[in-house]
Amino acid sequence: MRHKKPAANRSHRVADQIQRDVSELLRELKDPRVGLVTINAVEVSPDYAHAKVFFSVLMGEPQETEQALNEAAGFLRNGLFKRLAIHTVPTLHFQFDRTTERAADLSALIAKANATRAKDE
Repeated sequence: MRHKKPAANRSHRVADQIQRDVSELLRELKDPRVGLVTINAVEVSPDYAHAKVFFSVLMGEPQETEQALNEAAGFLRNGLFKRLAIHTVPTLHFQFDRTTERAADLSALIAKANATRAKDE
């Protein structure tokens, strides 16, 4: 009986490698809609056919950047073909990651609550 752990571990390694490679390949994009983009995470489907690439932007409009990245997905996938030593290179699907946005909102709420409490005491 085979264990499932090595396959899951391989999936994480592939996702990590895609994250590193896509980050490097983004520098080659000439699209002005793609500004300062950070690749936060990659989730690869079990059959390696698709990869969700979560990103955040320092400057620029997230929706415009998402559209530009999805339009450039074929170019980026082609770059991955040359770098990855796996049989199936996944189709890339870019998705704006709101995690950092939410974290900043939560931090602001906590700071506001602490300031209010300090004022009340």
